[in-house]
Amino acid sequence: MTDSEHGSNKVRIDKWLWAARFFKTRTLAKTAIEGGKVQLAGQRVKVSREVIPGDVLRIRQGWDEREVLIKAVSEQRRAAPIAQALYEETETSLDRRARAAEARKAAGTLARPSQRPGKHERKALERLRKQFDPS
Repeated sequence: MTDSEHGSNKVRIDKWLWAARFFKTRTLAKTAIEGGKVQLAGQRVKVSREVIPGDVLRIRQGWDEREVLIKAVSEQRRAAPIAQALYEETETSLDRRARAAEARKAAGTLARPSQRPGKHERKALERLRKQFDPS
């Protein structure tokens, strides 16, 4: 990487998220930051906040929440292997994501009926809902 990329060794958080390939566009990165889905050291940040190597980010995307340590900064979006070298996901984050994925997988197999309920099952479900929802 050139000196211009590391110039002051700081880069805006939206540019870094885009360069590290967490988001396809800077606009999506900006929206996520403004929505509180990106935190720096447990605090919400502004789009213009500059990050440096050593900062720890928490990034929530859909079901996944990652905690990453910034190893390098870049303002340019490069190939995926280069982008992955910009950060390192923490061990606790990897474990937490793996457990959450397993839980979703297990819950998905339990909650999926093989077919739509018939007339009698629908009426039984309605009675059950009325029993627990008195409104």
